[in-house]
Amino acid sequence: QVQLVESGGGLVQAGDSLRLSCAASGRTFSTYAPGWFRRAPGKERDIVAAIAWNTGSTFYADSVKGRFTMSRDNAKNTIYLQMNSLKPEDTAVYYCAFREPGRRDYEYWGQGTQVTVSS
Repeated sequence: QVQLVESGGGLVQAGDSLRLSCAASGRTFSTYAPGWFRRAPGKERDIVAAIAWNTGSTFYADSVKGRFTMSRDNAKNTIYLQMNSLKPEDTAVYYCAFREPGRRDYEYWGQGTQVTVSS
């Protein structure tokens, strides 16, 4: 059974940093394309960052460019999202997800971790 477990969320002040982790089990995701998403209160779920399965390049939403860094450790079957210079508008539930190579949709999702940034 595939399971994705996020951790690292919490309550921080503006300007602080957090590192989110997403540990996968039940399958090896080294060839899958991972992504981080977030859903702010009252808003749609948006993509934050993603790694392309074919090139390995990383995409970042404009709102987090220069502040967030996504990485993966295939040996640990884990992906990370380093979040620096956090802003109140980064407050959201953050989700990790994976999609199979060549697929458009993300098939595997974590349960989400809350990040709250106070001003």
